[in-house]
Amino acid sequence: MNLNKKQIQHLKGLAHSLKPVVLLGSNGLTEAVVAEIDFALNHHELIKVKIPTDDRENKALIVDAICRETQATKVQVIGKTLVLYRESEEKKIHIPKL
Repeated sequence: MNLNKKQIQHLKGLAHSLKPVVLLGSNGLTEAVVAEIDFALNHHELIKVKIPTDDRENKALIVDAICRETQATKVQVIGKTLVLYRESEEKKIHIPKL
């Protein structure tokens, strides 16, 4: 899903008060972690994921893999926190059109 700047800003505002729902452990990105992220996206639509690595290249690879595996849209990455959005069938979050 492609989001424009206004939609991304809206989602950033909604995500500001959220706490990370999924925390990657020392094993990194496993199938179980991807399944948990997928479940959380189905339930919440907008989530934060904590990625405990200081290596920018490694973090970028993990973010790309998460987005690819879950078909979610990256809203933003701040430090070690990734904000993801994926629309569910129930459409819990209203996103402005333009």
